[in-house]
Amino acid sequence: MRFTTYYFIILFLFSLAFSQDIKVRKEVLQNGLTVLLYENKQAPTVACRLFYVTGSVHENPPNAGLAHLLEHLLFKGTHKLKPDELWSAYQEAGGTDLNAFTSDLMTAYFVNLPRNKVELFLWLEADRMQNAVMREFYSERDVVMEERRMRYDDPPRGRYRETLRTMLYEAYPYRIPTIGWPSSIANLTQEQAEEHYKNYYKPRNAILVFAGDFSADSLLPKIEQYFGKIPAGEAFPEIHLREPEQAGEKRLIVRRNDATPSIDIIFKTPKVEDSAVYALDIAEGVLNGRSGRLYKRLVEEEKLATSASASNSPNKAISTFSVSVSLRPEASPEKAEAIVWEELEKLKKELVNEREFQKVLNNAYASQLRGLTDMAGVATNLAWYEMFGSYTLYLNWAKSLETVKREAVQNAASRYFTRSNAVVGWLVGN
Repeated sequence: MRFTTYYFIILFLFSLAFSQDIKVRKEVLQNGLTVLLYENKQAPTVACRLFYVTGSVHENPPNAGLAHLLEHLLFKGTHKLKPDELWSAYQEAGGTDLNAFTSDLMTAYFVNLPRNKVELFLWLEADRMQNAVMREFYSERDVVMEERRMRYDDPPRGRYRETLRTMLYEAYPYRIPTIGWPSSIANLTQEQAEEHYKNYYKPRNAILVFAGDFSADSLLPKIEQYFGKIPAGEAFPEIHLREPEQAGEKRLIVRRNDATPSIDIIFKTPKVEDSAVYALDIAEGVLNGRSGRLYKRLVEEEKLATSASASNSPNKAISTFSVSVSLRPEASPEKAEAIVWEELEKLKKELVNEREFQKVLNNAYASQLRGLTDMAGVATNLAWYEMFGSYTLYLNWAKSLETVKREAVQNAASRYFTRSNAVVGWLVGN
């Protein structure tokens, strides 16, 4: 009885929060710039985000890593700003969490600013969108080469994870590493970077987001003032490649004595808009966490592992579901993998019990409620899901989980958790 009461309290609080607080305003300028505005007065700061829809999926193997290198170069100043002056301008204005990242789909620039300094973001980013100068190209290319060495080539899990990814995607350009290959990075040219910037760092491919203490009515005219006259730029051509059906189970065994032994099993799943993705989110909740089935079996009962997790990763075009297990040094990877498959088979053969199902929903609601207090996270997620298709996917995610039936979880597990759809990796000692 207490469990059911708690469940409905969570539902009520979540519905109340969304009905009163989550009002996102979306505008699209004539040049194609998408603007998302979320007013929240909990603190006198604003999370500012500018996302460009350009990443490694828009690259070919010979120029892999171009979008990531360009991210680095765009901190080297403009015709108006010398190198490091952009950083210092934000820092002197009280900016925090100033950074950028590149993914397979996006390149993002972000900072959190006091509410009276938001116009600085508009001025600096409109300037960076139009007037960037590719200073220090070759030294920055060397920095990226070193970054690749430290993150991917030297650590035991670096090349292991990278190889798993290229095995997972046969055709779709998610297989291209965001940082690039050593040989592709070494052959990138300044002319390529300038051409990419000139064509695609433009309003048509950009999403501008603000979340925090500001007035949308006051901010929108300023956005139009700084960005409205910038030419739209070219749109990326649509990616027509589709992933072929996997011919059978794929396996990778990497032997390194300096590695923490681990097992990974990855399945391809539908794109983010597919209803099966919500059912797989429930499956993640059942398997994942210290109270999840995998941890109980592998860590607590069998004592084969130090950690065990599951992750449903929605994405554009193709999503993934993965299981990761960190093994004890003396543990048998064969036995640990067999237990993972046993737990996946249970999801196919048995309905998730009602108590377990509702616990997953409770956690989803609670997690999203907590997330809505973090303006930096809200701004990033609004941009990310707008890139997927609509920011409302993010706002309605937990509510959409409520429509999932237990039978849908069983059906999704049966369809996607199969040997023929699996890429299995072992990272073990010699």
